[in-house]
Amino acid sequence: MKPDTPLSTRLHFQDADAFYECLLDAHRGLSREESELLNARLILLMANQLGDTAVLRACIAAAAKPAAAAGRTG
Repeated sequence: MKPDTPLSTRLHFQDADAFYECLLDAHRGLSREESELLNARLILLMANQLGDTAVLRACIAAAAKPAAAAGRTG
């Protein structure tokens, strides 16, 4: 991804609802600290699968923006 190429926020999930349910199930019963550690491990595993530092930087920048600034509302 070139630095001037916008990050794609189009859904690529085959089944987004199933992923979300799986994520909720993984967190069920965990303390806040355990949940935060699970998220950290998951982020690193997913980043490793993606492997493109430019894309990862764009993802971090997009996620760091407030919801309204990122084009999301409510």
